[in-house]
Amino acid sequence: MDTQLRDVAQGLARLLWREHTVYRERSGGVVIRGEHVRRWISLAPSGGRDELLVRAGRILDGGTTAPARSEAVVSLSAGTTVLAATCRRLLAEAAADALGAAGSEASGGSERPRKSRRNRKDRGPHDTAPARDRKGRARKERHTGFSSWVILLSVVGVVGLYAYSVAQHA
Repeated sequence: MDTQLRDVAQGLARLLWREHTVYRERSGGVVIRGEHVRRWISLAPSGGRDELLVRAGRILDGGTTAPARSEAVVSLSAGTTVLAATCRRLLAEAAADALGAAGSEASGGSERPRKSRRNRKDRGPHDTAPARDRKGRARKERHTGFSSWVILLSVVGVVGLYAYSVAQHA
């Protein structure tokens, strides 16, 4: 299966990209890297005897690989053209995910809101949204909580008792 997997990967790499690198993974699979398109494909033996797990992802800046964006199981007996079509579909999904993530970051929108740890004072002058507490509720503008007042009054009381006792002994 190892030599068959490597041969299939070599043929697939030639079909997909002019420039490519094929190497073996630690887990026994084969990776095809297309540096010029900043994508990778992984072929690994699947649970079945004649099946491959095909995964596709991006190559990040600096050459590191991002986690797989999409995966599929393909039968080896289906042929190289079916495998190539599946790889192209997975690569298109990975590219669409990458463009969608980059587009939403560039436009300022995000699929999930990011939490900001800035204080109300640090926000811009045109930001009129109320400050939020940890549970996402609008926070009142009171800065000194009840427990802070209790501690403050306790300290003032202790200082007052100390001053009273010093005045009595003097």
